[in-house]
Amino acid sequence: MQNAADIALSGQMAVQRQMDVIANNLANASTPGFKGEEMLFSQYLVQPTGNSSPLAFVEDSGTARDLRQGPISKTNNPLDLAISGQGYFAVQTPLGARYTRNGHFQLDSQGEIVTTDGYQLIGASGQPIVVPQGGGGVTIAPDGTVSAGQPGTTQQATIGTVQLVDFAVPQAVTPAANGLWVTDQTPQPATATVQQGMLEGSNVQSVVELTRMLAVSRESGMVTSFLTEEDQRRNNAIDKLSQVS
Repeated sequence: MQNAADIALSGQMAVQRQMDVIANNLANASTPGFKGEEMLFSQYLVQPTGNSSPLAFVEDSGTARDLRQGPISKTNNPLDLAISGQGYFAVQTPLGARYTRNGHFQLDSQGEIVTTDGYQLIGASGQPIVVPQGGGGVTIAPDGTVSAGQPGTTQQATIGTVQLVDFAVPQAVTPAANGLWVTDQTPQPATATVQQGMLEGSNVQSVVELTRMLAVSRESGMVTSFLTEEDQRRNNAIDKLSQVS
């Protein structure tokens, strides 16, 4: 009976972790560029003493990100950028380079293109992209070329190129603080393009996540009922054995 309770408890722990992942997805359903995650489970076999059959426990193997592109919407903000295809923007933080698909950028007091947290957008040269004061509007081409000045005139000048990077193993890019991503992999040029005045939304489908949450809640309830009944059976067995003694 103890083995049954232990197996059920391992399942309950996995269900709780799955609920946490679903809750995080729902919390980021409106976060630009967010990618939903799903739990990965595996079977962990334990060979008990004697000739008993192996016991199968549920093991939390981690999470996998849904890398499908989210919906792209028009904002008309010239510093809102959406990535069409696979890849990331590279930004400079106090902890080093980090990566994001959230293209909601702005200008800081030095004219640098930065995230809402103040992290510099890294250009193809490896340096921040600086928009000169009074330089006119900012135009960003699909290949990432950034120009400042009046479009179609001699006053328009190229001031940098937005760097888009990708990685050989996308699932090995792990979450970092402030909605960014980090990896030890060497970045390589992405084949994606940039869409100016657009933002990629989260690829989380709230209705699907709520349906999954209800299913997980039912599973949790069934496991809880089993553990309660198993505890009662154990107590009843102890009472009867003590009476016989």
